[in-house]
Amino acid sequence: MNAFQRTNVVFRREFRSYFQTPLAAVFLVIFLFLAGLFAFNIGGFYNRNQSDLRPFFQFHPWLYVFLVPAVSMRLWAEERRTGTIELIMTLPFGVTDLVVGKFLAAWAFTTVALALTFPMWITVSWLGSPDHGAIFVAYLASALLAGAFLALGSFLSSLTKNQVIAFVLCAVACFVLLLSGFPAVLDFLRGWAPRGVVEGLASSSALTHYESMMRGVIDLRDALYFTLVIIAFLVLNVFAIDWKKSD
Repeated sequence: MNAFQRTNVVFRREFRSYFQTPLAAVFLVIFLFLAGLFAFNIGGFYNRNQSDLRPFFQFHPWLYVFLVPAVSMRLWAEERRTGTIELIMTLPFGVTDLVVGKFLAAWAFTTVALALTFPMWITVSWLGSPDHGAIFVAYLASALLAGAFLALGSFLSSLTKNQVIAFVLCAVACFVLLLSGFPAVLDFLRGWAPRGVVEGLASSSALTHYESMMRGVIDLRDALYFTLVIIAFLVLNVFAIDWKKSD
């Protein structure tokens, strides 16, 4: 088998495993419930009298801070805890095949959860005449943000045998990645930090690039940011597995 076929085998096995446990149902229900709650109750979806989904998408980063770690924590921590990582390393798959396959399966699963919110798009289309292009880009931004957080979580999961520790590490890391671009933080830094530091911190924040795309504009810099974050943490994931697989 070539690399694509090996990765596909891992992907299909891992993706099926999500739906063989209660995890899938619990995650999907919680995600859909919280997404709707934030959009309608906190975001004032109906009170805005605007045909867009901004109240829906603006809470996604904060939902992902807690929900994505719940998916990524099991990717490698459970394998290391049970010792099955030693078994899968004897299979005719490279570490890269396993890392990419597991990541893509987790990303596909979270994308399914995101796709199930499609009735929101139908609702806003029925109520008015939204900019469908902007909504599509916002969905793309949400999927890319989830992918970046999953890559980060997969890497952190490979560093420990404890799923709870993996969850906490991922949640904190994702929160920091968002917080560095939070307006209140940037305004505080502008009072004393050099302009270059503030701009550099803002450009490294997932929140900055997410909100840029949420406005409906695909900027190459934003897409490149999420792509590079995903690749960087997957590469670190491969190195971490190679380093700790004998532990």
